[in-house]
Amino acid sequence: MEAKFKEIAARYCKGDIGEITNEMAIREDLGLSSLDLMTFLGDLEDEFDIEFDFGEDEQKLGSIRTVGDAIGLLNEYI
Repeated sequence: MEAKFKEIAARYCKGDIGEITNEMAIREDLGLSSLDLMTFLGDLEDEFDIEFDFGEDEQKLGSIRTVGDAIGLLNEYI
């Protein structure tokens, strides 16, 4: 799951998939804008057949700062 997550993340950032670490900041290190992040979350929903509840989970989704944070949240849905 982590490898697939990083594969999807690599589509949105300037770096190579092998350079993405769990400690990297989503916005600063990967360079995802707010729009990129929303599209990225949609791709995760499609890939893992899940649905984020943006109303109920707004605080959780808003607290994602690093790749590791995002993977942790994704694990809650799988």
